Amino acid sequence: MYGSPPFSVALIHGGPGAPGEMAPVARELSSDLGVLEPLQSEKTIDGQVEELREVLETNAKLPVILVGYSWGAWLSFIFAARYPKFVRRLILISCLPFRKEDGKAADEERLRRLSGEEQRKIKVLMEGLVHPNETANEKFLEIAKLAYKADAFDPITDDHDLIEAQYDIFQSVWKEAATLREHGELLPMAQKIACPVVAIHGAYDPHPYLGVKEPLSQVLNDVEFILLEKCGHKPWNERFVRDQFYKVFKQHLH
Repeated sequence: MYGSPPFSVALIHGGPGAPGEMAPVARELSSDLGVLEPLQSEKTIDGQVEELREVLETNAKLPVILVGYSWGAWLSFIFAARYPKFVRRLILISCLPFRKEDGKAADEERLRRLSGEEQRKIKVLMEGLVHPNETANEKFLEIAKLAYKADAFDPITDDHDLIEAQYDIFQSVWKEAATLREHGELLPMAQKIACPVVAIHGAYDPHPYLGVKEPLSQVLNDVEFILLEKCGHKPWNERFVRDQFYKVFKQHLH
């Protein structure tokens, strides 16, 4: 919890399995708003949705403005479809693309942005996760750090506020989420979303902007898209657009 009640905004972190990374945004907003930063711990999508419902029911002033980042944008999208009365506005920051081919393009672009040595390091780390052991979280964190580097245009800091890298949660939830996308089951959920939707995306984000804009435009009537130039996957940590990001973001929080 950040700021003072009522808690009218909830920030949903990415990953899956990357709790804490939205803390800088929560701190920035807390001087004006009561903000919740729910930390997901369940190992299924349904589990995370219900976990989020319980947190909001217990602590938030409903309906909330639900802000999802990266994977958290998908989780928020799913939640808003399942519990439309809980959500007053849905804000998707750096949302993952809704089409399988755009997801593959994002993975390829990430690798292209890394050096040959870094690409080899990721390959070795991923091979080490085929049979996870007690070092899985450590390996997962190293992969995340290389991904953060590839994702950024001009980052302000290398500190990403992660409380813990949780590979077991990532492995379980992401497998389920990727299957939803692959089978075309994710996007139709939009038909049950009853609130306005805003999507904020960086032009340098390896996850292609059109992979979010085009599919959502086909299934949502009340949706606004904001593209930030010179901006990677984490807008609040981008030197050129941090202030612009917060300006446009805060305009949608009241």
